[in-house]
Amino acid sequence: MKKYKTEFKLEVVQSFLAGEGGGKLLARRWSVPEEKVRTWVSHYRLHGIDGLRPKRSTYSAQFKLQVLSHQDREQLSSRQVAAIYDIRNPNQVVVWRRNLDQGRLQAIANEKEERPKMKLEGRCAALSNKVAADAVQSLREENERLRAEVAYLKKLQALNSVEEISCADKAHLIAGLRHHHKLAYLLQVAGLPRSTFYYQCQASQRAHQQNALEARIRTVYDEHKGRYGYRRITAALCNGVAEPVNHKCVQRLMQKMGLRALIRAKKRTWHVPGTSDAHVPNVLQRDFCATAPNLKWATDVTEFNISGQKLYLSACMDLYNGEIVAYRMARRPVFEMVSSMLEAALSRTNCVAGLIVHSDQGWHYKMQPYRAMLVRRGVEQSMSRKGNCFDNAAIESFFGTLKAEYFHLERPDSIDALEAGVHDYVHYYNHERIKLRLQGRRPVGYRLRNTT
Repeated sequence: MKKYKTEFKLEVVQSFLAGEGGGKLLARRWSVPEEKVRTWVSHYRLHGIDGLRPKRSTYSAQFKLQVLSHQDREQLSSRQVAAIYDIRNPNQVVVWRRNLDQGRLQAIANEKEERPKMKLEGRCAALSNKVAADAVQSLREENERLRAEVAYLKKLQALNSVEEISCADKAHLIAGLRHHHKLAYLLQVAGLPRSTFYYQCQASQRAHQQNALEARIRTVYDEHKGRYGYRRITAALCNGVAEPVNHKCVQRLMQKMGLRALIRAKKRTWHVPGTSDAHVPNVLQRDFCATAPNLKWATDVTEFNISGQKLYLSACMDLYNGEIVAYRMARRPVFEMVSSMLEAALSRTNCVAGLIVHSDQGWHYKMQPYRAMLVRRGVEQSMSRKGNCFDNAAIESFFGTLKAEYFHLERPDSIDALEAGVHDYVHYYNHERIKLRLQGRRPVGYRLRNTT
């Protein structure tokens, strides 16, 4: 092995530290192995010039084990640990490692023989202290476990149930005690798997959420006097709420609570053939969609009967949002009721250009004064075909809803009460009752939002 002078080593190290090149470049320049350059630099950084001077020394087994233990603990390479302990030849560390692996027990026995008795006694004392500390810790853990067991059994006894306790009951007891005792001890005493405990906690949380949802459903149902089915109740619950509610969940809970809409069942109507009023065409052609207010209106007259006394209602609906723009009531189906209703509807707006007013072929709508009112305002008249209720289905649907949600539900006992109730319901229909085709909004609110 070639030996190098201290001055030469120092010159190489100073070149490296001055940034004149890396280990590989300086090794080629000075004709020195790269490994030695890096070793000299490491020794110089840790021990200064003394790390470059020749050193002859023998190492004891204790020193060797100390070096190897340091290397294992810090996960160092042979060169790094050799630099720390000023071992000039890093290969010696490799040889020590090989000898230790081949005869580990003998190396440890030799090391113990070399240790002073005082160190051995200190090791024994430290071991005794560790055993004592472990015993104290074990007793503490056992005490905590017993306390958790006593607390759980007291809660269990308070249930006073002759039947076998369920997993849900066990999870409920543990949830109340887990803030004071370790969860592992409580689960061990109860014999409940951890996954089952968390499942029961989530199920309990879902039950609380379901109870809260049932209360909200009951509130909406009572607020609208049983007129809403599960679809409208779902829309009402979702208005202004960050977390939407599924309609199937609302339907299931309403069935569980025994709630159903107190309105009519849908009935199928049939086309009745007949003659037509040929000179007034059906301009609407069942196109009940309008892109703006005051483009398409539908009007009709319906009858109420209370103990032989009758009340007639004439109403006009804007097909844009389903809003009742005007209505009039009378004890007899006179023309003045229809004409005053139309006059009130037309007086609500100044712009009726392109407006279509659709009706059936009732005698009111065939009279010359009625047609003259439309012509005078530049409104186009449209009529259904004879005996075909589908041509005027929008306003017919409103009358059916009015009778189902108010007349048959409230059952007024006099004409005066019926008239007052119709006034209240029309206001409710326009301002409070949501429509699914309007994205869950009220007719008046939908118009104001989209036209302002």
